[in-house]
Amino acid sequence: MSYLRPALVLLILLTLITGIAYPLLTTGLAKLMFSSQANGSLVMLGDEVVGSSLIGQNFTQPGYFASRPSATSDMPYNPMASGGSNLAISNPNLDKIISERVKLVRQANPSQTGPVPVDLVTTSASGLDPQISLEAAYYQAPRIANIRQMPLSEVKQLIDSNIQKATPNFFGESVVNVLNLNMALDAQSHVKVPASPAKS
Repeated sequence: MSYLRPALVLLILLTLITGIAYPLLTTGLAKLMFSSQANGSLVMLGDEVVGSSLIGQNFTQPGYFASRPSATSDMPYNPMASGGSNLAISNPNLDKIISERVKLVRQANPSQTGPVPVDLVTTSASGLDPQISLEAAYYQAPRIANIRQMPLSEVKQLIDSNIQKATPNFFGESVVNVLNLNMALDAQSHVKVPASPAKS
């Protein structure tokens, strides 16, 4: 019994420190110093939340840049079910799926005759990638220019102005955030497409 009281006091003390005080302190500091990140890196369009810069979206309208495919269950880019397809390279189903995606990408971009960028036909391990490579963005540029009735050079300039460079450069390749790029496209294009980025 002589050990019970100190043990209970220590339990209560550690619970208050590690279970209440420390989480409140770190959460408060995060909201103070990194407000955007602590609140989910939300992307706003006026007063409306249209997404997060950390989670991809499934853009299906041809007038928008397409994101990297997602294999999350129930629906693409489901943040509650992050994960890849778990299909091995040796699995014939993976070859079939990628072949079908290549066919669809070529149909959507008939003016392109070169190789299809790999990130337009393969999923990532998380299934939530919000960015695509510059190669994947430039590959889609002619389709976007045609549908939006914009000069191709203007679409490419829009891509260039939305590049996110790796810091430092040897940590990875430069990419573009698809949601931000499509929002910039809507803002600059005079031709509107049926669905907004947030609902496509």
